[in-house]
Amino acid sequence: MRIKIVTAVMVGAVGLLVTGCGGGDSGSDDAGSKSAAALPVLPQKVPKPPALPEGELQPSPDADAPFSKNLAYELRRKTLDMAKAEGKTVGECPDDVASKAGTRVTCTITYEGLEVVWDVTIGDKSGWSDNVVQYQAVPRKGVLTRDGAARLLYGNYNPELVRCNNIPKAVLVPLNAKTEYSCQTVDKGKPGLVEAARVTDAGPRFY
Repeated sequence: MRIKIVTAVMVGAVGLLVTGCGGGDSGSDDAGSKSAAALPVLPQKVPKPPALPEGELQPSPDADAPFSKNLAYELRRKTLDMAKAEGKTVGECPDDVASKAGTRVTCTITYEGLEVVWDVTIGDKSGWSDNVVQYQAVPRKGVLTRDGAARLLYGNYNPELVRCNNIPKAVLVPLNAKTEYSCQTVDKGKPGLVEAARVTDAGPRFY
């Protein structure tokens, strides 16, 4: 029977709220026009990405797969959730990792050629089933994707367009920290405020 793995309290998950990226007009029309004209226009036009595919991530472990394979599978899912974009993932955890509480292990998930290292601590059994194991996992770096950034901004603000400063398709960045990448929304032809991109283990944020 496959051992199920559930996330315990995520040490690296910081609940950062997304602040408004669209610059609104204030005051008179003339003042608003001058304010909009003064805002920079970022060079990269980023279209709205398609909806993410639904269903179980493939390939999934066999029913009799060892614990290490199930753990790597869960971390592949978490890496994709951080990227908020489609991409090929390959996971690897030490073959001898055990489901014993207190076990610490390092796993590496490769996403589109980028190696994301996860520090994992195995927790207790769930209490209602010996086949369900809790764990904590913190990535050493975050994955920022162009589609993930655009998906967040289009989803929150429904702008006409998103512009960025040449975010790559995917790049490793410091976790929970301001990056060199930024984006803005554009509505009615007017660029909004430029906001710096950050990445949490739950996806991109802008503020």
